[in-house]
Parts: sequence; structure tokens; C-alpha cells
Amino acid sequence: MKLKNGLLLALLAGALQGCVLTKVATVPMRVGGAVVSIVPGVGNTAHDAIDEAAEKVDDIPI
Repeated sequence: MKLKNGLLLALLAGALQGCVLTKVATVPMRVGGAVVSIVPGVGNTAHDAIDEAAEKVDDIPI
């Protein structure tokens, strides 16, 4: 019972820390950008574009 309450408290604290919806959307975008940045030549440009888009999604006040 203590473990269940502790887990629930941790999840609630994480949800109240920031907008969870934007984090759910932007974390995979940022990971994808990091993977794409490995490609020589266009990788860094694509990574920068994805990172800029993720920043704009983070700024949405949901």
C-alpha cells in the first residue's frame, strides 16, 4: 500500500511540474533530431530545425 501511494504521489508531482502534453510531444521530436544529426552533411541542419520546432511546441500555453 505504501508503494502504491508513493508511486501515485510521484506521478502527481511530475504532472504538476509542467505541461505534460507538450513534453510528450517534444521529447520524441528531440530524440529523433539527435538521431538524424548523425547523418553527415544535412544532419545538423535537420537537427536544428527539429529542435526549433520543439521549442515552439513547448511555448504553447496548454
